[in-house]
Amino acid sequence: MTDTAPPLALYVHWPFCVSKCPYCDFNSHVRERVDQAAWRSAMLADLAHEAAALPGRRLGSIFFGGGTPSLMPPETVAAVIAAAERHWGFEPGIEITLEANPSSVEAARFADIAAAGVNRVSLGLQALDDDALRFLGRAHGVDEGLAALDTAQRAFDRVSFDLIYARPDQSQADWEAELRRALSFGTEHLSLYQLTIEPGTRFATLFEKGELKAYDPDQAADLFEATRVLTAEAGLPAYEVSNHARPGAESRHNLTYWRYTDYAGIGPGAHGRRGGTATVRHKKPENWLAAIDRNQHGMQTEEPLDRHDRGVEALVMGLRLAEGVDLDRIPDAPLDAKAAALLEKQGLVKREGSRLVVTDAGMPVLEAILRELVVT
Repeated sequence: MTDTAPPLALYVHWPFCVSKCPYCDFNSHVRERVDQAAWRSAMLADLAHEAAALPGRRLGSIFFGGGTPSLMPPETVAAVIAAAERHWGFEPGIEITLEANPSSVEAARFADIAAAGVNRVSLGLQALDDDALRFLGRAHGVDEGLAALDTAQRAFDRVSFDLIYARPDQSQADWEAELRRALSFGTEHLSLYQLTIEPGTRFATLFEKGELKAYDPDQAADLFEATRVLTAEAGLPAYEVSNHARPGAESRHNLTYWRYTDYAGIGPGAHGRRGGTATVRHKKPENWLAAIDRNQHGMQTEEPLDRHDRGVEALVMGLRLAEGVDLDRIPDAPLDAKAAALLEKQGLVKREGSRLVVTDAGMPVLEAILRELVVT
């Protein structure tokens, strides 16, 4: 979308889980034993392929995500980081994040992971209430989660954690008390998501059986507004619809996605975007490894995206941000002009020069705005 080349991001997907959970797309990939040397070699081969396809770039962020990446051997983490620096070079102050469950087993590895080069951790706390954690299907309790958070804050320069709200029977007072407690821990970043009922999940099954009641949309909007007020008062304003940070502590990696710039994805099931091409790795670990053996990369598909599709993705991602999108970067932006004018009259979006921004009033209904605004 632009002739300049902003910093590149690298996503490293580690597919293996140690237990099943209602959110994991890789439940069939629970493994007790993994050939770590083979996996390290395969990851480095996949990385080398992406580096050859994206020459002359510098990395601004690396994100280790997936199943249970905090159980990756530290030597594998260090090897991937070293190879990424060798292939591309690092921007000053590169952000290297690892996603972790807040268990005592994983927390015990934080010091070694930090020594391997990771400088930021994202913890899946999800709730500060034991009953809620059981409902969400989490294996940890509040005490174990907070102990992991304490360990993380001592091991890493930067720490984020996530919470899920608008849970069944959760009042606004309950959520505000939980959020105030979360803010008291002093982390620089919070990801705060409303519970959604996604097809194919345990929650969808419970909803269909009448055993789970969806949160009232008006009450959910009240919780959303309260969330933005409390986080802003604490110095962590919303910079994206569900993400809050101290100024300067925004997730650089996720900003790469939302600003629709290039990112490389390696490992089973990893997606990437480079030069207008969508890349997808084989999802099943065995298929990915077999592809590495055949081709020295785990690619399943590489699909060029036309200008319209790139414009749709750029709008859908960028309008999540408080800064909005710069339409000058999106040639022939696929906007419904009539819908945009109406939404602007309603105070749900606004134009700031070449930039289109969803207002505070519009953010609670962002998905509806996108359906009206973006011509797919």
